[in-house]
Amino acid sequence: MIHVFVGPTLPVEEARRELDATYCPPAARGDVYRAVEKGARVIGIVDGYFDTTPSVWHREILWAMAEGVHVFGAASMGALRAAELDVFGMEGVGYVYQAFSAGLLQDDDDVAVTHATAEYGYRQASEAMVNIRATLAGAARQGVIGDDTARLLERCTKGLFYADRSYERLCRTGGESGAPAKEIDALRRWLPSGRIDVKRADAMQMLEVIRKRTVTAPAPKQVGYRFEHTLTWESLLRHCAASDAK
Repeated sequence: MIHVFVGPTLPVEEARRELDATYCPPAARGDVYRAVEKGARVIGIVDGYFDTTPSVWHREILWAMAEGVHVFGAASMGALRAAELDVFGMEGVGYVYQAFSAGLLQDDDDVAVTHATAEYGYRQASEAMVNIRATLAGAARQGVIGDDTARLLERCTKGLFYADRSYERLCRTGGESGAPAKEIDALRRWLPSGRIDVKRADAMQMLEVIRKRTVTAPAPKQVGYRFEHTLTWESLLRHCAASDAK
């Protein structure tokens, strides 16, 4: 059984066209443990909660792999966890994972976004910095804006709180910071068709990798460590039991 945690990065209806799986909301603390308890043998993590909701724990991913579960990560929280745990066997996919693993990206807020609730399909309310950076580079390559303007807009946007990042805010802040008005206007016209969604592409790539790897049932995951049932781990089990009892 395949469980995939996804939210604002990729609509579930699009994900289903690539991979038949059980699709779950963005992962929070305890959710990977619960998925394994429900029978998951392959887990893909794209989106995950943070900030006001406890994030998916490293230890529950390590426990899942020690239980023979294959765990993949890409695009957002999944890429972060994969970059941190690939040495233990978690499998990262895509540009964002590779960039964090290589140290080219270091800030969690590069992939962070705000989004609506499940009722509204986790619709994004802000834009990820990795997408903005790729989009500005694409606009510069196509001559929509100059390299200096691209760098200025990137600095301005990176300086914003992650929840305030959007293409409209980028254009407004860039204009206020001295970017040429003609280039800002050209960028506004180009954005609807030209913007680049790195996170979505990575998520789709992960689903494709999982689909190809699970054409035949994979053998249980083998790891090179022994998982220890520490007091910290027992606290997670108590947390899950208490939450599920509500």
